[in-house]
Amino acid sequence: MASLKQHKAIGEDLWKARTDKINAELFTLTYGALVVQLIQDYEDYNAVNTQLEKMGYNIGCRIIEDFLARSGIGRCSDFREVGEVVAKVGFKAFLNITPTVSHSPPVASAPALSYFTLTLDENPLAEFVELPEEALEGGLWFSNVLCGVLRGALEMIQMQVEVDFLSDVLRGDEATEIRVKLVKYLEEEVPAGDD
Repeated sequence: MASLKQHKAIGEDLWKARTDKINAELFTLTYGALVVQLIQDYEDYNAVNTQLEKMGYNIGCRIIEDFLARSGIGRCSDFREVGEVVAKVGFKAFLNITPTVSHSPPVASAPALSYFTLTLDENPLAEFVELPEEALEGGLWFSNVLCGVLRGALEMIQMQVEVDFLSDVLRGDEATEIRVKLVKYLEEEVPAGDD
């Protein structure tokens, strides 16, 4: 298990070495335009949340390979370490932010009760964004793509998780928090015809 300082250093190195960065404002405005288009297409905020989560899931399924190849991080020893790696290496490498991570109390008899909460001091997806009252009342989670990315990436490394926003500064809350709850570890399956 790498130390917490090592995780932070790995994340920092990955961000600095990444050559394919885009302008933060362009990224934010493009994402905002995508959300607006989804709202116009679906006219239902719950459907928009679902679509953002699906898009994020597909991104997560693909981005995990890049993350593992670039970071050189091996298998985490437990779900607590997963939370540290997600916060200090994953978010730093791809979004140049480092959320604060807090963990559930350990429950040895029931690892499925494990979860961690990511508190984002800043959210690059939400820069320049102010949600209208209608979107707040309709239940829009503007950055729901992040939940999908986390779910997709962790599923690819054999962890079924539930990922949900607990709070969002765009909704008037004091902080933006995402909870990642371990449902179960998945069994590795050999694709049909590969045995």
